[in-house]
Amino acid sequence: MTSKQRSYLKSLASNIDPIFQIGKSGLSPEVTEAVAEAFNTRELIKVAVLKNCMDEPKSLAEVLAERTKSQVVQVIGKKIVLYKESKEHKKIILPS
Repeated sequence: MTSKQRSYLKSLASNIDPIFQIGKSGLSPEVTEAVAEAFNTRELIKVAVLKNCMDEPKSLAEVLAERTKSQVVQVIGKKIVLYKESKEHKKIILPS
C-alpha cells in the first residue's frame, strides 16, 4: 500500500465509528472471527481497544491483520484501522 493510498484510507476512517472493541480478554478467537466476517460486507474497519486491555494496540493490530489477512492502515491511541480489499464488491477505489 502506497502512502497516498494509506492517507486516503485514513481520511475515510476518520468518519467511521469503531464496530468492535477489544477488552480485558484481549484478542480472543471470537473477536478475530467477527472481524474476519465483517470484511465480507465492508473493506474498512475501525476497532477500539478498551482501557482494561493490557496489550499494546500496535501489536494487537499486527496480529489481527495477520489473522484476517488484512492491512493495518493506522493505529492512533487506542483505535485500530484495518483495510481488506473485497473481491466481490469493491466500495473503496484507492488512488494509484
